[in-house]
Amino acid sequence: MSDDSRPTPSAARTAAVIPAAGRGVRLGPGAPKALRALGGTPMLIHAVRAMAASRHVSLVIVVAPPDGAGEVKSLLDAHALPERTDFLVVPGGQSRQESVRLGLDALPSDYDIVLVHDAARPLVPVDTVDAVIEAVREGAPAVVPALPLADTVKQVEPAAVPGDPEPVVATPERARLRAVQTPQGFDRATLVRAHTEVTGDVTDDAGMVEQLGLTVVAVPGHEEAFKVTRPLDLVLAEAVLARRRLNDGF
Repeated sequence: MSDDSRPTPSAARTAAVIPAAGRGVRLGPGAPKALRALGGTPMLIHAVRAMAASRHVSLVIVVAPPDGAGEVKSLLDAHALPERTDFLVVPGGQSRQESVRLGLDALPSDYDIVLVHDAARPLVPVDTVDAVIEAVREGAPAVVPALPLADTVKQVEPAAVPGDPEPVVATPERARLRAVQTPQGFDRATLVRAHTEVTGDVTDDAGMVEQLGLTVVAVPGHEEAFKVTRPLDLVLAEAVLARRRLNDGF
């Protein structure tokens, strides 16, 4: 028997949660990573616009540093954002996991699909966002965009002292490996359950859903959805943005 209280896939509303409370120490001292400029605009604004570019996303929740919600709200107010999308800023926690949970807590009850997106992935194309949403609408409880690996991967025994040689213990089959990106998409109830029941450290929200024993599916990611973590990534992001402006005239 079907549950008539559940929305049809086409009627399901989608919100995006962007945890942006981290400091980004690998980019060096200064402003938090999400507030670093890219093409003269903070990365966070690029990430917010990337989510709002999808016609399916009607709400973007930005999870700010615990003491920086006012600054982030002022930042959003100062930049042109799509009028058809609502924006909300909430203070975050001490960890990414806690910040995502606080973003979920602020989510209105009439949203059934949730995207979780890294503020440090400012250039994800809208087609990738839409592909993730579509896979959730088709029934997947959790969806990740992912790319095949170009490099051979080695499993090693970590060195006790960083920089020391590390013994290789295995070579995983590269054809079965994927590099996972964001936004990751979820059935809301599934993600809320994961954040309620999974308490150990995880590297992404999809990993929490895996720990529930549910299936996570991958859809094709995009090379421009890379994470800006190190100074060289920022150089690449500037180049991608410059090429887009040249090609698209914006």
